[in-house]
Amino acid sequence: MRIKQDHRLARVRYRSSPNFDERPDADDISLIVIHSISLPPGELGGGHIEALFLNEFEHPVLDELRDFCVSPHLLIERNGTCNQFVAFDKRAWHAGLSSWRGRCHCNDYSIGIELEGTDSHPYTRAQYRKLGAVIQALLARYPRLAPDAVVGHLEVAPGRKTDPGPAFDWPSLLKDLAFVV
Repeated sequence: MRIKQDHRLARVRYRSSPNFDERPDADDISLIVIHSISLPPGELGGGHIEALFLNEFEHPVLDELRDFCVSPHLLIERNGTCNQFVAFDKRAWHAGLSSWRGRCHCNDYSIGIELEGTDSHPYTRAQYRKLGAVIQALLARYPRLAPDAVVGHLEVAPGRKTDPGPAFDWPSLLKDLAFVV
């Protein structure tokens, strides 16, 4: 897996979300936040997740989310397919009210990766493999990133968010990244 000069993953489908803006410092990419999402909540498949990130609200399941303008940099589907919505040098709107190690506004300096799933439903092996490959590419491309800067949404928004949840297998991810647990 390779990140191109335009801060997009090579050989990955790119659909530009309107929900992004400029980072305060495009060189300060120093955190990866892992999320989970299912739409409708608890249901997997159906294509509604991508529609949400693109502000395409044609389906009734998205009506109540119409006022939310959200986007991750990436979505990894259950089968391991990876879709990019925001270039890594731009600020995606994924973490909301957040802080990490005393720094607020995590969107300013983080990359958001959504996994199709729920807090309680195990993620697929294909998702872990793709996530591991993506994180390795990000660590190689952005020098301020480090293995200990890969966190769950619950770590940057405690009490407000719980994803990727107890079903997320952190040891499996670390194994894919070849880090010692």
